[in-house]
Amino acid sequence: MANFCSDLVKHRRVFLIAIVVGMGGTFLFGFQITVIPFASPFIKNFINDTWLERYNAPIDDQTLTVLWSVIVSALSVGGLIGAGLSRYLSSRYGKRNSLVLSNLLVVVAALITGTSKLAHTFEMILLGRFLYGFGAGLGSCIQIQYLGEISPKKIRGLINVTAIVLANLGRLLGQVTGLRELLGTEALWPLLLASTGIAGLVPLVAVPFFPETPPYLFIQKGDLEGSLKAMRWLWGQEDHKAEMEDLRKEKAAMEKIKIMTILELFRDRTVRCQVYLIIMVALAGPLSGIIAIYFYSFEVLHTAGLDQELIPYVTLGIGACDLGANLVCLYAVQHFGRRQLLLWGYGSMMLLLALLTAGLSLQDHAFWLPYCNMALIFLFVVSFAVGPAGGTLLVTVELFTQSSRPAADARRLFAIIQVTEVRATFSHANTQQLAYRTL
Repeated sequence: MANFCSDLVKHRRVFLIAIVVGMGGTFLFGFQITVIPFASPFIKNFINDTWLERYNAPIDDQTLTVLWSVIVSALSVGGLIGAGLSRYLSSRYGKRNSLVLSNLLVVVAALITGTSKLAHTFEMILLGRFLYGFGAGLGSCIQIQYLGEISPKKIRGLINVTAIVLANLGRLLGQVTGLRELLGTEALWPLLLASTGIAGLVPLVAVPFFPETPPYLFIQKGDLEGSLKAMRWLWGQEDHKAEMEDLRKEKAAMEKIKIMTILELFRDRTVRCQVYLIIMVALAGPLSGIIAIYFYSFEVLHTAGLDQELIPYVTLGIGACDLGANLVCLYAVQHFGRRQLLLWGYGSMMLLLALLTAGLSLQDHAFWLPYCNMALIFLFVVSFAVGPAGGTLLVTVELFTQSSRPAADARRLFAIIQVTEVRATFSHANTQQLAYRTL
């Protein structure tokens, strides 16, 4: 623990950068995924009122469902496009400038969604959600690459776990902000959607003062002095000969090759094992059952006999538990390593999921079984947050070189974003039903 605290103090600048950069990346995705269900009944009423004003007739249910589905999925579509362009933008303009662009789009999206009600135009919500997704997709890809390249090897795992912590923090704050006591009301829902812009405004102002990554400056720009200056700013004034020697070796290897595209990454036999590994690791998390837990947690709480008005507040406990477990993961990833986190995490999740399946099947046979199911849900979330959630994001940076890292990272996020949107859509549908009954 003493070494852990000393690392925090010694590399405090790197930790500060990780938090600021993450606000426009994974934090934004987490916030947007959970905030939209709380605003759904108000946005649907707004769409109906706007439609009635334009065409002198209320909108039919089928058209409303289609429009709402497009608005919900716009975040994922924008995220896929933003992630796809991250390789080109980061290689051509640098990771720092790409982060500035992603956060600028987030601020623009906040202005558009926040003024949609005043403009009587629901299409502005669709455009804003798309820009949110584009900025977050681009920002998340660049965030992971940037943090991996500015972090010394000793604390690289610790720094990269902040991406998961910020994603869960965003989800938790989205749930809190969407409560009726705050911005989850008929009058304040535009502010609820626009509040995400604060997460983009902070890094938009701060990122230009951060250095570009040492590997990018030395390998792609050939700027030896700039790379050394960035290392000293990030890691201290001591000698960095070992780090520079690693960069020289990587640059020498890269002189014979070029930055890979996604297709080239799949065709290159030298990284084929890494590609297979990263695909399995990226898909294992979303498909492990955590999606089903987030979806069925509402039903379990309702079946347990909890008052419907209390359910949104009880779900905050799951979010808080998830966030607390991620904070534990910050220490665990350095102490136990990535392999142990993945093995023990998935092993415990398998056992808990089997028990939860049995509990859900038998919950009508005893009054105390639903409460056991709730406990299993909390333990399952903790197992995922402490284990796989912390080890997954580290794979790309540590398995791939500078030439293949952008393509590998974009490919991994494609899978994560697609599955995450499935989870968000189902979670939204379930939350919406509860919202109509409670608001």
